[in-house]
Amino acid sequence: MTTRSKLTAVLAAFALLAAACQAPRAPEAQPTSAPTGAAATAAPTPNFAGKPLNIVTGGTGGVYIVYGAGLANLLSNKLGVAATAQSTTASVDNMKLIRDKKTDLAFTLSDTAFDAVNAKGRFVPPEQPAKAQSLAVLYNNFTHVVTKDGTGINTVADLKGKRVSVGSAGSGTEVIANRVLEAAGLTQADLQPQKLGVADSVAALKDGRVDAFFWSGGLPTSAIVDLANAPGLKLKILDHADLVKKMADKYGAFYFAATIPKSAYKTETDVKVSGTANLLVVHPDFDEALAFAILKTMFDGKADLVNVHPEANNLTLESAVEGSPIDYHPGAIKFYKEKGAWKK
Repeated sequence: MTTRSKLTAVLAAFALLAAACQAPRAPEAQPTSAPTGAAATAAPTPNFAGKPLNIVTGGTGGVYIVYGAGLANLLSNKLGVAATAQSTTASVDNMKLIRDKKTDLAFTLSDTAFDAVNAKGRFVPPEQPAKAQSLAVLYNNFTHVVTKDGTGINTVADLKGKRVSVGSAGSGTEVIANRVLEAAGLTQADLQPQKLGVADSVAALKDGRVDAFFWSGGLPTSAIVDLANAPGLKLKILDHADLVKKMADKYGAFYFAATIPKSAYKTETDVKVSGTANLLVVHPDFDEALAFAILKTMFDGKADLVNVHPEANNLTLESAVEGSPIDYHPGAIKFYKEKGAWKK
């Protein structure tokens, strides 16, 4: 099945889930008489049947919306909650939704999560910081700086004066784009900037309305796969490995050297870029037993998530507890301790 087919199937499943959320909630199970003997010492298994659970993700054409819809489907089918995946402009807006308790779970980039919790970046006053905690480090994002043959763009510095999409306003992509540009001695004022999501950026590059675009996403990103397969267009992703140290020195170890393999988008060579981890986060008030149950369901049902998007292969007990710049939720800590993965 192609990436586009998977996306279509998943979004169809998501539509069904959204409809299901409007149905009357099943009545909660009534308590039975207290157990006696050995059974009395066992903690009761929480029942989350029918509990609404909103997951905020990202925009069309990216990985968050695909992964998030697959996660909603898994949690609904296996845990019994009424989970839905909501499309957003991604990390910055997702952290605001967590802060304001307008969602339950959020996909976010690690740098944006750190900024949100520590009142930095897009969360400096008068913007309010967010209270948030990690459930897991999911996978890494790769900073794609995408152009095509014929634009005269070969480095980030060549973007000066060009029509460039820096990502949706309020997205983690825009945050990273600004920091990549800064490391190259540029700002948005040096460009003809546009603020488009990845699907719209791809369409604009195809149509000649932009010369390049930024995208922070997992591999492969379906919209960029479509671009790579567009007839008569030769895709180019800019190497910017030389800028990673400057970014990390100023903003922190959220930024690290990463490689987009040539197999991802049929480029001529592997491309050296900057990488950033993705987190699944909740508000600190999130139910501890439900946080534990969500992680158990994710790891038990990992194969289902992998069928939705290959980035789910990168979810391991070892990687889930490494790389979060914010604290872990108590329910997550309990889960990882029981699995022997918590070493802190």
